[in-house]
Amino acid sequence: MEQYFSATQKMEQEVMFPSLLRGVFPQQEGGTPAPGSHTDLYERYQLLKAIKPMVEKGLASVSDQNASGPDAETPSDDGDTMDAQLEERLSHHLAGLQQVLSHLTRDTNALTRRYSQILEQISPSEGQPSW
Repeated sequence: MEQYFSATQKMEQEVMFPSLLRGVFPQQEGGTPAPGSHTDLYERYQLLKAIKPMVEKGLASVSDQNASGPDAETPSDDGDTMDAQLEERLSHHLAGLQQVLSHLTRDTNALTRRYSQILEQISPSEGQPSW
């Protein structure tokens, strides 16, 4: 979770001109365009920016629900079965959430790296005079 928030914060700090990402498509590690990518990095940037508040809001609502206290008790016979089912469902959803956050973190880091590469191509290197 922290890695995701760290990656999105870094992206927001580094990507000063998102319009530079228009028409730039994701690349694989080798530098070749990713197969089947139909959205450019600008669209992904917008998506990643839109997702962040939803993730934050979702975490806040989970915290609010936990602070409100436990629900009414159920009879112990059904309670054990329901607890096991709830535990299994929670485990399944947490694993899915972890996969989604890992994927979003990877995409965010890749977008930030690609943006830095674009800036390096546009601006002259610091060691050489610009005249």
